[in-house]
Amino acid sequence: MQIANRPIGTGHRPFVIAEMSGNHNQSLERALEIVDAAAKAGAHALKIQTYTADTITLDVGEGEFFISDPNSLWKGTSLHKLYQQAYTPWEWHKAIFDRCRQLGMIGFSTPFDETAVDFLEELDVPCYKIASFENIHLPLIRKVAATGKPMIVSTGMATVAELDDTVRAAREAGCNDIVLLKCTSSYPATPENTNIRTIPHLRELFGCEVGLSDHTMGTGVAVASVALGASVIEKHFTLCRADGGVDSAFSLEPAEMATLVVETERAWQALGEISYGVTEAEKKSLQFRRSIYIARDIAAGEILTSENLRCVRPGMGLPPKYYETLLGRKVNRDVKMGTPMSWDLLG
Repeated sequence: MQIANRPIGTGHRPFVIAEMSGNHNQSLERALEIVDAAAKAGAHALKIQTYTADTITLDVGEGEFFISDPNSLWKGTSLHKLYQQAYTPWEWHKAIFDRCRQLGMIGFSTPFDETAVDFLEELDVPCYKIASFENIHLPLIRKVAATGKPMIVSTGMATVAELDDTVRAAREAGCNDIVLLKCTSSYPATPENTNIRTIPHLRELFGCEVGLSDHTMGTGVAVASVALGASVIEKHFTLCRADGGVDSAFSLEPAEMATLVVETERAWQALGEISYGVTEAEKKSLQFRRSIYIARDIAAGEILTSENLRCVRPGMGLPPKYYETLLGRKVNRDVKMGTPMSWDLLG
């Protein structure tokens, strides 16, 4: 499959997405600086989110609409106020996407309701992301799929049955190119709770491209996921965690994003194919193997012993596996110390 003419799959280097989310801190200038930093770090795409507080929740400040969990990054606020703080103003979208194009990155978004899809279609985004919290929102899935554009779906919290509903709904509504991202919907997530062995299982179950939406700190989990077949990596991104922001605590900074891009590509390059024996790059190193050499000057007719025959470097003589076979045999000529052993020296 392709996204904006960029091939996606295990035969290509991992597609790295920098997720801005609400890390713009309600500043368009900062949002554009994040785009610039993501491009400089080598990210292939930048993603934002398209919603308003009113399209995602109700303006209620109590009960289940209030975040009281003491361990939450967002404790002490209502959902509505959180999303007012985190949302990306819709009038910024075009400027952000234009900057992405100027810098050679793919810009796209996560819509959270049908009106967001209509708006993003006006901007001609090349693909859509479905957030983990929306992967059971089948009306939204169908709306996005009907555009015919590729869909990237985070799988956080979804059961196999729920994912089956999602994939079936998308395909039936007209989407043929789907990427499923293994995701753990905790913020930040821990490596122990990431379970990236699910990645090849997702590919087998659904016949989709697969990847990772990673909320862990650092780059280790993402790099490891490439070894398990992840072809897409998504990480939250900010200029500096110390600047704050709704998602800053589990976002990569520019130097870390640059490392992620380099190391995931190295992991992909290292996969190669099943291979044994000498590679083209190793041929010059054959000389550093041990082989059998004449270890002192000997005369014609002399018997080979452990005193005059040794397994040493370099590797130009007979392989060491023949050492015991050679002991007790006679040479047919005078031989100087340092001569590689060969069968034609035997009497």
